[in-house]
Amino acid sequence: MDQIEIQEKVIDLLKTVYDPEIPVNIYDLGLIYRIELSDDATELQVDMTLTAPNCPAADFIMEDVRQKLETIDGLRHVDVNLVFEPEWDKDMMSEEAKLELGMM
Repeated sequence: MDQIEIQEKVIDLLKTVYDPEIPVNIYDLGLIYRIELSDDATELQVDMTLTAPNCPAADFIMEDVRQKLETIDGLRHVDVNLVFEPEWDKDMMSEEAKLELGMM
């Protein structure tokens, strides 16, 4: 797979990860801040946040992300970083997520 295909696969997989308390995937919630693939497309770094720093499902969500991304052919290393800067807010959600949650 080339870089573009891997990037698309990453996004597709992230859209299968949900916070158990929210019926919208973490990508559309705006919880993914950075997706960076190494030049040789073997290493992936993802910066993500949570809707709240004390989210009780944090470990579950992080492990779900890591396990799914590690299934991508050709990746030797996946690094998922939990960050809280900038602080997440509802404006980071996609239009679809806002619609799904009745915020539009």
